[in-house]
Amino acid sequence: MIRREFIRLLGGAAAAWPIVARAEQASRLPTIGLLGSSTPSAWAPWTTAFQQRLRELGWTEGRSIAIEYRWAEGRNERGAEIAAEFARRKVDVIVTTGSSALAVKEAISTVPVVFALWSDPIGSGYVASLARPGGNATGLSLQSLDTAAKRLELLREVVPDLRRLTVLARLDNPSNVVEAGEVEAAARPLGIEITISNAKRAEDIVPCH
Repeated sequence: MIRREFIRLLGGAAAAWPIVARAEQASRLPTIGLLGSSTPSAWAPWTTAFQQRLRELGWTEGRSIAIEYRWAEGRNERGAEIAAEFARRKVDVIVTTGSSALAVKEAISTVPVVFALWSDPIGSGYVASLARPGGNATGLSLQSLDTAAKRLELLREVVPDLRRLTVLARLDNPSNVVEAGEVEAAARPLGIEITISNAKRAEDIVPCH
């Protein structure tokens, strides 16, 4: 008798599981995983603008949409960890910037990614083209490679006697490496000597006295 009651109870619970799962899914808000490449304070202006634009489009945080904030603090390896966490938590989309988007690509390929402020998403191999990015990612390109030479020419106009120039860049970012190469190529005809220095953290920049 006890055995039959137990089986009946177990069967009833099993039948209820899909209903509970559907109710939990229905109550879950669409979730954005926002991956900031640096710190909350550094990202504050962009985070505020992002939240404001969502409200203008009818999405209110905590009511019609949820946002999970994570901060890589300038460490690419941290970005990959956060991306994997977002995948486990089944966020609906990840919003980030170019350098962190590379970390996302290395970690996951199943969650849609929207990136901003990427200098060269094509050269880095993240998207096939601007018109047809393919894969799970889309976003905005700064097209800074196209203007690298022009910026150097403008700097030469401001400083006519410019002969030596140091460029600070995070060289663990493939886009920065490509852009640094473009600057070096543009500098040769102008007779400017270029030095590329790797700067991953604020501590890598030593003040001159």
